[in-house]
Amino acid sequence: MRAYFDKLLNSSPQNKPLPLIYPLIISLSSGAVFSLALAPFYWWWLAILSPALLYACLHQRTPKQAFAIGLSYGFGLWFVGAFWLYTSIHVYGDTNAVLSVLMIALMALLMGLFTAVQTWVYRRFFPETPLTFAPLWVLFEWSKTWVFTGFPWLFAGYAFTERFLDGYAPLFGVFAVSFVAILLACALVEILRKRIFWLIPSALLLLGAWAVAQIQFVHPKAEKPLSVSLIQGNIPQDLKWLTEYQIKTLQIYANLSRTEWGRDVIVWPESSIPLFQTDIQEFLDMMDQQGKKTGTAWVTGIPYWDLKESQQQGHPMFYNSMMALGSDASGLYKKQRLVPFGEYIPLSGLLGWVLPALQNDPSMSGFSRGASDQKPFQIKGRKLSAAICYEVAYPNLTRRNALNSDFLVTVSNDAWFTGTAGPLQHLQMVQMRAKENGRWFIRATNTGVTAFIDHNGHIVKQAPIDQEAVLRGDLPAMQGQTWYTRFSDWPILGFSLFLLILGWIYRPKLVDVSFKSRR
Repeated sequence: MRAYFDKLLNSSPQNKPLPLIYPLIISLSSGAVFSLALAPFYWWWLAILSPALLYACLHQRTPKQAFAIGLSYGFGLWFVGAFWLYTSIHVYGDTNAVLSVLMIALMALLMGLFTAVQTWVYRRFFPETPLTFAPLWVLFEWSKTWVFTGFPWLFAGYAFTERFLDGYAPLFGVFAVSFVAILLACALVEILRKRIFWLIPSALLLLGAWAVAQIQFVHPKAEKPLSVSLIQGNIPQDLKWLTEYQIKTLQIYANLSRTEWGRDVIVWPESSIPLFQTDIQEFLDMMDQQGKKTGTAWVTGIPYWDLKESQQQGHPMFYNSMMALGSDASGLYKKQRLVPFGEYIPLSGLLGWVLPALQNDPSMSGFSRGASDQKPFQIKGRKLSAAICYEVAYPNLTRRNALNSDFLVTVSNDAWFTGTAGPLQHLQMVQMRAKENGRWFIRATNTGVTAFIDHNGHIVKQAPIDQEAVLRGDLPAMQGQTWYTRFSDWPILGFSLFLLILGWIYRPKLVDVSFKSRR
């Protein structure tokens, strides 16, 4: 066994690389176990070991072989790491089990192409060194936030939320945490190859994580904390949108809120009102009056039909939105990042000639995208910046919304993924966004995880999952800005690009030699 791993780590002209089947199996397995580093398992060390094995498998491989190894790793990563989609596809999407698994496999294959292209580029254009592998990893993680609208999940940095390396988050964001984690993973391989000098940068990075964690970028404002109540209705997903259950849903949330009037803010989750505001104006007016009577602001998720925009555009404009009513409260937020096939149909314009119903059926055309320059809610003299569900997975979107805010508030409905790791991975992202921006995050969900998260990304309180619950907290408004809030992802992306440029400059000397030696 020792000789086997020695051959994996130290292939050379005298010690030929292992047959391709072995690194393919190792990379598939190491990708598959990566998600165990994230919630709910928190085996953070796998976020070091998993990419370390991928790095070792790429040693002296051709670009084509590297592509296959990367695809194998990426498939394992996404098939296991995002298997929580099975519940929404099979249980709530009413798709048979075999087809559901095949759909997840197809998704894993497509998302695995990110790692495949990353490893191909690495072996085709750059020298074998942690200083090119780590920046490429970061740039490809970043690309997952925007390519094909993005699926920004399973980032290495999330494994270190609340542990070890998270001090880098308020400096340069989750991608900086990923960069350090991957550099440490590669350095481990180099140390096992008896390149002991990699102990020095590894020690410096760990010492730096401890040092930057001592920096306080923000501090509480000298004003009364905001008393907040979060309402978790626990409405089953298969009942939520049934016409006959809509009034029952409103009754559940209204009853749970009955004891909370008089506090500063009551927050209901995403689409807790399963009707457009045009269909339920009388109920909204009643809640608004109750809030003003008791001195309470009321924030709720609701599908919103913008009649003015619809008239201007000539077709219905629907939004997944949040609104604030009640005492000393105002604001409407329209979701900016929509879930493909869940909230809109991609390329529906191009598909119109094939499926003309897409143009005229509101249930098929789905939601519209909200503007990028929306103002925060004004509540009790504080500014609350909003994010709806999936949006908190986008670091820069949350950062942009957090500018000039006192709190961050997100509402979600993770009932689609009940009983899986999905909701807990989602919560972990909210923690990272709080840490990056130095703001308390108020999170109200339908089935869980409803929680208060402080400016350091720590969960202060959380409600039990899959139960009706009311969660109360008193939250201080924060002032000041983290470096990440000021400068976004550009410092870490720029630094990564700089390292790759240096790698490209030295490529002829370092890469071509390795290929010639194999001939």
